[in-house]
Amino acid sequence: MYFNTSEISPRENYQLLTGAVVPRPIAWVSTLSEHGIANLAPYSFFTVASCKPPVLCVVQVNPRDRSEKDTLTNLQATKECVVNIVSHVLVDAMNTSCGDYPPEVDEFEKAGLKKSLSKAVTAPGVEDAMVRFECNLREVKLIGEGAMGGSMMLLDVLGVEVNDSAMRGGLIANDLLDAVGKLAGDGYCTTRSNFDLARPKV
Repeated sequence: MYFNTSEISPRENYQLLTGAVVPRPIAWVSTLSEHGIANLAPYSFFTVASCKPPVLCVVQVNPRDRSEKDTLTNLQATKECVVNIVSHVLVDAMNTSCGDYPPEVDEFEKAGLKKSLSKAVTAPGVEDAMVRFECNLREVKLIGEGAMGGSMMLLDVLGVEVNDSAMRGGLIANDLLDAVGKLAGDGYCTTRSNFDLARPKV
């Protein structure tokens, strides 16, 4: 079956994109508002944009009822955030934090999470996250306006906090990190089942 993306609805495009581009890593982004209220929200449109300099890319898909989410509002105001990696043990708290709460609600409190003090930014991290990227906002690039449109947030990584228990031989170990990924709809997956495959030598 072939789908002409210009002839189907934004919702149908969303379903095709999120159904096929799987699994997607989850950026659990914590920010502070201008008034000092903490915000925590997961984003599954997330990847590494560059290693030199180290830059992360997180994309917000615009909600139907407003132009942007609290994370982007806070980022544009303070230029700081922490990207926390979601391990399997934190998946219920992550799910709680993705509720559509008003800006005055602290999702850390809603999810029963402890805040960690960051070293390079004022935004707190998730204390129990195995990996935390402390970031400054590099740029926001508008991809599409209105509901289902997108804004790409490029984040300069200032420092990375890694729990020693997630490391083996000086490197982050897949099995110890035990990260989860996003699938279509309400689906998630773990990274517990994996395999190694060496690149061919040419």
